[in-house]
Amino acid sequence: MRKRAAVAVTALTLVLGGCEPPAAADLILTGGKIAIVDDDFSIYETLVVRDGTVLAVGDASLADDYSAPTTIDLDGRLVVPGFNDTHTHISGNARRYINLGGTESIAEIQDLIRAKIKEMGEGEWITGYGWSEDELAEGRRPLRADLDKAGPNNPVILTRAGGHSGVANSLALSLAGIDRSTPQPEGGVIEYDEAGELNGVIRERQGMVGRLVPDATPEELRETHVQVLRDQLALGITSVIQAGQNPGGFRRWESIYEEFGHELPRAVVQIRWSSADRLAQFGRMSGDGDDRFRVGAIKVLVDGGFTGPAAYTIEPYRGMGEYRGMLNVPEDELRSLIMEANALGWQLGFHAIGDAAIQLTVDAMVDALDASPREDHRHYLNHFTVTPPVETLELMAEYDIAISQQPNFTYTLEGRYAANLDGERLAHNNPLKIPMDYGIFMAISSDILPIGPMVGLYAAVTRKGMSGEVYGPDERLTIEEAIRGYTRNAAWLTFEEDTKGTLEPGMLADMVVLSEDLLTIDPERIMGVEVDMTIVGGQVLYERR
Repeated sequence: MRKRAAVAVTALTLVLGGCEPPAAADLILTGGKIAIVDDDFSIYETLVVRDGTVLAVGDASLADDYSAPTTIDLDGRLVVPGFNDTHTHISGNARRYINLGGTESIAEIQDLIRAKIKEMGEGEWITGYGWSEDELAEGRRPLRADLDKAGPNNPVILTRAGGHSGVANSLALSLAGIDRSTPQPEGGVIEYDEAGELNGVIRERQGMVGRLVPDATPEELRETHVQVLRDQLALGITSVIQAGQNPGGFRRWESIYEEFGHELPRAVVQIRWSSADRLAQFGRMSGDGDDRFRVGAIKVLVDGGFTGPAAYTIEPYRGMGEYRGMLNVPEDELRSLIMEANALGWQLGFHAIGDAAIQLTVDAMVDALDASPREDHRHYLNHFTVTPPVETLELMAEYDIAISQQPNFTYTLEGRYAANLDGERLAHNNPLKIPMDYGIFMAISSDILPIGPMVGLYAAVTRKGMSGEVYGPDERLTIEEAIRGYTRNAAWLTFEEDTKGTLEPGMLADMVVLSEDLLTIDPERIMGVEVDMTIVGGQVLYERR
């Protein structure tokens, strides 16, 4: 076992003729393999917690030096710092909502619609999220006709996993006033079939229909919101960055954390840009808050995604003529808001997926930092799917513009990339090693596709898609690098690297006990590793039964 000597924030006092009685602690974990995720990725056998932080780490004998009301026998299991998902979307759900994650066929989706109509009643709106054509037996997207068969007398709109497109039935489209004569929305696409009829799919602007869905009551949203946050603990997630709320949404989150924060993962909430005046009225800034709940970066969606597809690329999409996706924000407006937000002192954490969107965003950030220099801004890009030109990579390294990357996309969105990208763009989708080799700081997250860290770790070390094909093997990370990206590096994005993300003495006692040793098992088994226990601030908040 490496570094067997105990490390403690205060030395044990040795007394002539013997030792003092065991020092008081709150929790001891011993008899396992505890990865501290420090500079050396040190491994210890015992960890001691007091007052919510790590007090000491050391070899097996360290446990004899402390007395605690709870001692956990790890029985050889691996402990790592709690996973920190730096880009996720968590919300409460209305009664009319259907969770479509994991559905395996359009027929199953239709059955879920029928069941929800039976619950809600005829004429009520039905919504849902999480379907993916890559996981459906029919090998295609659900379309208007499919939804009509299941719910002809209820307006239905179902959003694809990733949130960049949705499908509506005929009644929903009619109520929204969308027909063959409706002009294409700016920044989005209304799809048609070969006969020129609406197929029900709307890319990027599905809010054209969704705006009509009645609001859920605050009570039903709050109850399910708290439960979804609790559910993260079973995945080993001890901290999250919520990827965008308006000030009103932030206050709803804040209210939840005022009541339940001690039993939930820690949270940082990004704020969606509206205007400098509205942010002034909000009265908060990036970093405001405490170690349980705080304000994050400004969030702007620069372009779309590949589930649309609408990511903004330099070269046209494969087999789609001159189509290169689109910007969600006009270039002059984007440059102006970046200049303004940076000057006001906000951290920026922007969605940029296509290489053209990445290039534009980085250029605008560089101009803003030249105009209003800041020593430790920690601006970053979420997603970074298509590798931009070398000049952009060099600028990111020079100006310390970081990345929150989602290696799980390589696995989950394989079909979308294969359909829309080719050559090096396909091989190096969601690059990991290339940015790091240029000196760009990188954290790892999920964007809920899916949210479980094991898929991200698996894809990071194997670079495999769902089919088993390997994309850009030179982009692979070691398992140690991948774990560091999900823990220590993630804390850096929120200016918290001195308080969480590792299990060194003095750090917050946020950790996960795993069923198998991620450091030694065959990478093909990573997705089967279970979270046995999740500890936040020294409190066991989840234990697998």
